[in-house]
Amino acid sequence: MFKPSSIAVAIACLLHTGLAHAEGYKLYEQSVSSMGNAYAGRGAQISDASLVYSNPAALSQLKGPQWAGGLNIIDADTQYRDVAAANANGAAVIGRSSGKNSLIEAVPFAFFADELNDDVHYGFGFYVPFGLSSDYDHDWAGRYFADETAIQVLALQGSVSYELTPQWSIGLGLNLNHAEGTLSKYKDHNGLCETGSKINAIYQRDVYNAAYCDSHYEVSGDDVAAGYSLGLHGQPMSGLKLAIVYHSELKFTLQGDSVIRNTPITGANVAGSANYIVVAPQLPAIDKATGKLAAQSQLTEASQLALTTPANLMLSLDQQLTSDWSWQASVNWTGWSAFKNIEIVSVDAKPSLSLSTSQPQNLAKPGYIGYIPEYWRDSWSTALGLTWQYQPDLTLKTGVAYDENPISQSHKTARVPTADRLWWTVGANWTINRHWTLDLAYGYMWMSALSINEHEFNANDQRIYKSQLQASFKNHAQVLGMQLNYRY
Repeated sequence: MFKPSSIAVAIACLLHTGLAHAEGYKLYEQSVSSMGNAYAGRGAQISDASLVYSNPAALSQLKGPQWAGGLNIIDADTQYRDVAAANANGAAVIGRSSGKNSLIEAVPFAFFADELNDDVHYGFGFYVPFGLSSDYDHDWAGRYFADETAIQVLALQGSVSYELTPQWSIGLGLNLNHAEGTLSKYKDHNGLCETGSKINAIYQRDVYNAAYCDSHYEVSGDDVAAGYSLGLHGQPMSGLKLAIVYHSELKFTLQGDSVIRNTPITGANVAGSANYIVVAPQLPAIDKATGKLAAQSQLTEASQLALTTPANLMLSLDQQLTSDWSWQASVNWTGWSAFKNIEIVSVDAKPSLSLSTSQPQNLAKPGYIGYIPEYWRDSWSTALGLTWQYQPDLTLKTGVAYDENPISQSHKTARVPTADRLWWTVGANWTINRHWTLDLAYGYMWMSALSINEHEFNANDQRIYKSQLQASFKNHAQVLGMQLNYRY
């Protein structure tokens, strides 16, 4: 029985196992100008057109039409070691016990902002709010639990702000999001691969089929969902700017195909067929054409996965200390508790995979192809930043941030092996001329080592089989960002 995990965290392609500046698989890389301060003060600082996403209300403080566009390069790696895995029968899985997943990905964004009149400003943009990607070596010992995990969410947003008073403004953003993802793993057919040629003794002939060791499951799908952002920007006292921003949940139903190749054909499924020799109903039949154990080259079933990405609430401050120095602070809450489990369910009029996977001894719910309990927790992140106007045309920035891990120890998996993380960033803004400015930023992440002890469960959250995966992980990441801004 296989345990496909989410297309989402399964889920979540522009981020390697949640390693860019993020919580879970939520990305922050929509503004290099904010990245220099580790995103402290984001939405409170009056910077550039990236406020279309960071805080729609702050658009009221921008003067005239302007563009902002940039690119973040994420360099991340996950080292794994001490891998020990057991198949469904409890036998040891032979495979790579240590290795490294490495990834270099680009995360782009682009925004435009302008004013309709003195009170109303607007803008629109493109960005990547969520992403996740990892791909293990095909021969690693944990292949029955995880192979490839990839998701990307691309968003288009329009925002508008209204100035209530010279000090206070409110804003609204509406966004349209396209999510697509792929999840894969190798299939454990009750230890047939690990049994190997020893199975010949049961049949008393040479019937071993090596294709069972290349039985691979993959699910993919996509969907479109709408969301919104609410913002408040104000100056409660001289020199202090404040921002409160809320980004809504996004509810997707990812639809696509579940595909599995090289699955055993049991005697019960071909009883009475002249093309097979049936030894026992529960055992693989023998294919008369090859003389080997029978295998279905591929099965495909239409399926879907309900995925809710979390809401986020942010409070930011930007305090001017002197004419040259200012400090920034932010606190973020993310509602990861909405992510309770991953359910891959058949929507096919002619089911194939789910006929087996939904049986009482497997997932134990009609139509279920895959299930994994997640039960993530709401998380918090904090950031502090410092900005120095070094010269009239050059501003220097730095910041530190702490991101709380939303996954409890009992629910950590090989697909998202993550722990609490600490970030340090540096950045600069250079005024090239009256129209052009350039933002550069660099960030490095520290994360403590972690371990997982993963099992399989049915759709009633009851543990099934003797399969198990234990491993230790160490994660590192760094991000380099560049952003160009143009003011007319």
